[in-house]
Amino acid sequence: MEKDPLRGNASIPMSYPATYQAVGGQLENGQQIRTVSLSSDDDMIDITTTGTTTERSIHGEELGSHLTSIKYSGHLGGGVQFIGLQVSGDSDDIPGIGQYEDFHTIDWQRDIARDRMRHRYIIKKKQDSICDLIKGAHDAWSGWVCVLFVGLVTGVVAGVIDIGASWMSDLKYGICPEAFWLNREQCCWSSNETTFDNGNCSQWWTWPEVFSQSREGVGPYIISYLFYIVWALMFAALSAALVRMFAPYACGSGIPEIKTILSGFIIRGYLGKWTLIIKSVGIMLAVSAGLSLGKEGPMVHIACCIGNILSYLFPKYGRNEAKKREILSAAAAAGVSVAFGAPIGGVLFSLEEVSYYFPLKTLWRSFFCALVAAFILRSINPFGNEHSVLFYVEYNKPWIFFELVPFVALGIIGGMVATLFIKANLYWCRYRKVSKLGQYPVTEVLVVAVVTAVIAYPNPYTRMNTSQLIFLLFSQCGVSNSDNLCDYNRNFTDVNSAIEIAAAGPGVYKAVWLLVLALVFKLVATIFTFGFKAPCGLFIPSLCLGAIMGRIVGIGMEQLAYNYPHIWLFSGECSTGDDCITPGLYAMVGAAAVLGGVTRMTVSLVVIMFELTGGVRYIVPLMAAAMASKWVGDALGRQGIYDAHIELNGYPFLDSKEEFAHTSLAADVMQPKHNEPLSVLTQDSMTVDDVETLLKETEHNGFPVVVSRESQYLVGFVLRRDLNLAIANAKRTLEGICGQSLVLFVNSAPPQATGPPPLKLKKILDMAPITMTDQTPMETVVDMFRKLGLRQTLVTHNGRLLGVITKKDVLRHVKQMDNEDPNSVLFN
Repeated sequence: MEKDPLRGNASIPMSYPATYQAVGGQLENGQQIRTVSLSSDDDMIDITTTGTTTERSIHGEELGSHLTSIKYSGHLGGGVQFIGLQVSGDSDDIPGIGQYEDFHTIDWQRDIARDRMRHRYIIKKKQDSICDLIKGAHDAWSGWVCVLFVGLVTGVVAGVIDIGASWMSDLKYGICPEAFWLNREQCCWSSNETTFDNGNCSQWWTWPEVFSQSREGVGPYIISYLFYIVWALMFAALSAALVRMFAPYACGSGIPEIKTILSGFIIRGYLGKWTLIIKSVGIMLAVSAGLSLGKEGPMVHIACCIGNILSYLFPKYGRNEAKKREILSAAAAAGVSVAFGAPIGGVLFSLEEVSYYFPLKTLWRSFFCALVAAFILRSINPFGNEHSVLFYVEYNKPWIFFELVPFVALGIIGGMVATLFIKANLYWCRYRKVSKLGQYPVTEVLVVAVVTAVIAYPNPYTRMNTSQLIFLLFSQCGVSNSDNLCDYNRNFTDVNSAIEIAAAGPGVYKAVWLLVLALVFKLVATIFTFGFKAPCGLFIPSLCLGAIMGRIVGIGMEQLAYNYPHIWLFSGECSTGDDCITPGLYAMVGAAAVLGGVTRMTVSLVVIMFELTGGVRYIVPLMAAAMASKWVGDALGRQGIYDAHIELNGYPFLDSKEEFAHTSLAADVMQPKHNEPLSVLTQDSMTVDDVETLLKETEHNGFPVVVSRESQYLVGFVLRRDLNLAIANAKRTLEGICGQSLVLFVNSAPPQATGPPPLKLKKILDMAPITMTDQTPMETVVDMFRKLGLRQTLVTHNGRLLGVITKKDVLRHVKQMDNEDPNSVLFN
C-alpha cells in the first residue's frame, strides 16, 4: 500500500488514539463524514460516513498532544477521492491533566518530554505559513524575553525597597522638615556645610530639635531614645501584622523554600502576587525597625515571585513546572544581583546554592537576567553614589604573605561562630514549633523588636543601620574620618603623602570594647530573630558579625606591627613607617568567613565579596578564609543554615551535594514490602467502580498498570490526579459511562456482548516509566532520583512488577540510615 503524504498544519498523533468529530468534511460523492477514528496500532483511519465505513491506512508521524486540525488529501479504498477532511480536537482535552497538587513533587522527566513534543510540533508547523513561522520564532525567544522582563521588574522593585528602607530607617532619628520624603543623606545634599557632625546637618532635624530642644543633653537623649523605640515597635508590628493577615508565606528568608521549590516541589502561593507585595513592604519595615536582619536573602524570594508571576505570560513556562524552574533559577540570580550589586556572584549563587537543575542555556539566561537587573538598579541609583555596590572600598595596599596566617585564623573563628549560631538558632526554632510561643507570632516579633531597640540604642555601633556599620568597618582611616575607630596619634600635614602607621589613641580602645559588646549582642539578637514571622534575611547580620570580628583582629595586627616593626614578620614591609596593615581588609575577610560558615558557600561567596567591595586584589585572602570556614563548619556540623531549615520544616529535598554511603538495595526500600499486596490497575479487566474503590481505599499518588493480576507484567504508570480528572470528565461528557463500564488502558477492547461502553484512558497512561530491578544498589537509586528529578520509580524482577519507590521512601531510608527520625519528612 502506497504512503500518502500528510498535508496541512498538523500531523496525526498516532500515540494518542481518539475519536474526533469532523468539521465541514465531505467525500467527493457527496456523503457527509460523521466521525474519524485514529488508531495508533495499525496507522488506520476509519471514516464513518452517512451509510458506510471506509478504512484507509496512513503512516502519520508520532507527535504530541497539541492537535488542532488535520487536513488529509488522498485516495480512499474503492477509488473514492477523499478531498477535504478537517478534524478538530486536542488529545490533551481533559482539563487539569499534567498539573500537580499542592505539596507534591513534580515529574521532571514527564514535563521535559511534554515540552520536547510541543517543540517538535511547533517546528513542524513553521513551514506551513508565515503566521506559524512567527509563532515558532516567538517560542524560541520567549525564554529570553521572559528573563528580560524578570530582570527589569526585579531591578525596579529592588530600587524601591532600597529607597523606602533607607528613608524609614532614618525616620527613627529625625526628619527633613523642608521635604519629609528625603532621607538624612539626601536632605543634607542641599546644605552648603562642608562637615556634618555625626551625619547631621542644619537641614536635618533630630526629634529633640523638632520639639524645640537642643541636640545634646540628657533630655534630648531621652527623647531620641523613646522615638527610636516607638518607631522600631511600629515598623515591626506593621511588618508582622501584614504577614499574619495577608501572606503567611512572606515570613523568613525564603531561600530554604526556594531551594526546595527549585528541586521540584510544589508550594502553591509561595511565589504568588500577595507574597510578593507583602514581602516587599514587610522587608522595608523589618529592616527599618532596626532588627538584626537583612533584606538581601528576601530579595531572592521577591525576585522568584516576580519570575513565577511573569512566567504565566509565556505558556511554554507558565504551564510546565519543569520549564518554569529555569526562569526561577534566573530570577534567583537577579535577586542576589540587586541585593549586592553583584551580577556574576548572583549567577554563581544560583548555580552553587539554590538551583537543582541548571543546564547551560539557564546559565546564559541567568547571566542576562542578573545583568539587566543590576543595570536597572544602577540607573535608579538608590545609594546616591557612582557605585552600584553597597560597601565599595578603595584599598591600595597589597597584602603581605604572612597575613595569610591571621586570614586563615579568621576563617577558623568564623566557622566556629557560624556553627554556634546555626545550632542555637535551630534549637530556638524547634522550641518555637513545639511550644506555645508559636501561637503568638506577632507578639514574639514585638518583644524581639522592643528588646533589640532598648539594648541597641546606647551603643553607637548597634544603633546605626547594619549596612552603615559594615561600611564603617570596611573603610580605611583617612583625613576626614571622625569615628573613634580612627583615633590614631597621627598628624596629617600632607594630604597626598602616605598614611603613616601610628599608635592607637584612647578612642580606638573604646571603640574595640564597644565592638566586642556589639558582636555579642548581634549574635544573640540574630539567633532569636532569624526564623520568626516577619521577613528576615541572614546575609547582612552574618557579614556584620564577621566584619566586627575582623576589624578587631586587624587593629590588633596593626598595633603589633607598630610596636614591633623590626621583627622578621614585619621587617620588610612595615619598617618604612608607612601603614602596612589594613584593618578594613581584615573586616572584609572576617565578613566572608562568617557568611561562608553560615551558608557554606565558597566560590559564589568569594565572587560576591569582591564584587561587593571592589577589592579584586584580595581574592586569595578571601578564598583562604572561605575554605577554612567551610572546613571548620563541616567538621563541627553537617549542614549550612538553609539546609538545616529545610530539614527542620520537613521539606522533601534530596541534596545533590551529599553522598549516599550505605549498601542497601532497591528491594529493601520499595513499597509494599515482601508478601504484601500491591495496589495496581489492570489494563483491560477493571470497571469504573473497581477503580474508584481503589482510589478511596488508598492514598497513593499513582498506580502501576499491569497486564493482569495473575501475570503482573508492567504496562505503564498512571497518576492518581490524572485518573480522578479523566473519570470525572468522562462521566460529565461521554454518554453511557457508568460504574460497570470497563476501564481500558489499551486500544482494543476485549470482546463484550452487551454492557455499557468502555472508558478508554490510554492517553493518560505513561508508557515509559522509569524502572529498575530489585537488586539495584540504593546508591544508584538515590543518584537517579537526584539527577533525573524522579517522582517515583517502579521495581521489577524478570519483567514482573514487585513494587514502587517514591521520593518520600528514599528520604525516609536516608534518614533511617543516618539514625535520624524518618517521620520528620512531612510531605509527599
